[in-house]
Amino acid sequence: MARKDAGYALKSPRGRPHDVVARAFDFIEDAIHVLVAGLLVVAGIFVVWSVVTRMGDELHKATSPQEVVTFVLDKGLVLFIIAELLHTVRVTIQERKLVVEPFLIVGLIAGVRRLLVITAQVAEPNGNFKWNPQGIEISILLALVLGMTLSLVLWHRFYGSRAAAAE
Repeated sequence: MARKDAGYALKSPRGRPHDVVARAFDFIEDAIHVLVAGLLVVAGIFVVWSVVTRMGDELHKATSPQEVVTFVLDKGLVLFIIAELLHTVRVTIQERKLVVEPFLIVGLIAGVRRLLVITAQVAEPNGNFKWNPQGIEISILLALVLGMTLSLVLWHRFYGSRAAAAE
């Protein structure tokens, strides 16, 4: 039977008959986290490579600077999302628990990224704004960004002080 005190980690029960199985599952879980981290690193390398090759192509073709900036902004924020996810995996491996805050930050970055890309596409000379597809998407993204920002503020207000006191 599991102990009920707060200091007891339910993750890996030690000193029980199924200790070997628990350690095996811990190892498998860590291996999966390391595999995901490796895949995120590979994805980040592909995004950087994509930006570098496309920048070279765009500069030689001499297209509009706004299109190049939109592409770099989009890919830069995707790279930032990958970096935040990699950070989240690292924290999950170190603390042996799922941490909420990095996921909120990744969602916030993804929402802002999409909002910036839509705004840049509408601002192009040939891009005209239509309320039905773009306006609704912008409204939903704004609500999403505001909701996640409020969640982060509340998280820091109510749980951030507890986490800092525990360290």
